[in-house]
Amino acid sequence: MTSRERILTAFSHTEPDRVPIDFGGHRSSGISALAYPKLRAALGLEPRPVYVYEPIQQLAIIDGDVLDWAGADTIELGRGFCREEKWWADWTLPDGTPCKVPVWALPERSGGDWIYRSPRGHIMARMPEGSQHFDQTWWPFLDGEEDLSRIEELFPHHMWTGIASPPGPSVSGPEELAAGARRLRQSTGRAVIGLFGGNLHEMGQFYYRMDNFLMMLAGEPRRVHRFLDALVEIHLRRLETFLGAVGPYIDVINFGDDLGAQNRPQMSPRMYREFFKPRHAMMWARAKKLASVKVMLHCCGAVRPLIPDLIDAGLDAINPVQISCGGMDAAGLKRDFGRDLVFWGGGCDTQRVLHSGTPAEVRDHVQSQLRIMAPGGGFVFQQVHNILGNVAAKNIVAMYEAMRGPR
Repeated sequence: MTSRERILTAFSHTEPDRVPIDFGGHRSSGISALAYPKLRAALGLEPRPVYVYEPIQQLAIIDGDVLDWAGADTIELGRGFCREEKWWADWTLPDGTPCKVPVWALPERSGGDWIYRSPRGHIMARMPEGSQHFDQTWWPFLDGEEDLSRIEELFPHHMWTGIASPPGPSVSGPEELAAGARRLRQSTGRAVIGLFGGNLHEMGQFYYRMDNFLMMLAGEPRRVHRFLDALVEIHLRRLETFLGAVGPYIDVINFGDDLGAQNRPQMSPRMYREFFKPRHAMMWARAKKLASVKVMLHCCGAVRPLIPDLIDAGLDAINPVQISCGGMDAAGLKRDFGRDLVFWGGGCDTQRVLHSGTPAEVRDHVQSQLRIMAPGGGFVFQQVHNILGNVAAKNIVAMYEAMRGPR
């Protein structure tokens, strides 16, 4: 099978010729720029410049030779853009490694910290000394001075929508976006993942701050509905533009909304059904009407109680399948939902095993996960979320060796 066929076969809940693999196909299946050069060295590959395409989490662009070694079947739409050096600026990672970041996302120093400022000068993100990622530090509606007519205008003013990955501002409109997507599609047999976002619950947290938005859900439901109605209107309009440009050239569209915490969802199923399910269903149905795409939701945490409603809303795949969280036992998930939902992740626990285990423990763990998740299809292998900067290269190698070994 080609990589694209392998991914689409998984979506048909049929076993492909081998388990499909995602490594760096979206912003939660990649590798820290701190860990990436060490992986290349462990594989005996020549050193190459490190390109940090996602500055908030400091994720590296994974070169083709590493993708080939890993057997990766996916590629992110952004890899079709910003191939010229004019789009990259010199920077230095927290460990002193030289790297490149997008020219529009070059942070500045403030004391011992790195910061990003909004177009109006707010410090919207900060990375303290010793940290490996940026944190949001400004929330547009934090003090209750909300103006719902300005939601879209304020996208550039908070961290997650204000610090763009490629293509970012390198494209001026839908025509350039379509042209880059077409070139990428023609250049690869890998399944192409288009990152859309469409966040609802998280966008409330981005605007009001997490604690305030959770209290609003419980105490000010009408206010939340007004915010979400205005937000969905924006998302649907942007979805039309996005898929109008790239729809013919992508296989999977990735939405995002972290709904879980470590031991339980951030809300009850009743609250999910009231605030989010109808709006998710609306966006996911529109995506499938606009293009021949599969819908994946990036959704961290312990979300098992919400899965029946996510399936009913039209979800095809969930990522990253955080198996270390409460209720997220792989065997139970596969048994109860494996006929209706693709599990895109859960292949290796990054919270404990990949980070702290020995290579032998990593291999045993991965092969155990494969025995549970692979039968009957409906599974795409990736580790749970990104490989962090302090993960040993030998453990990353062991994870992929286990994919090729006996099960």
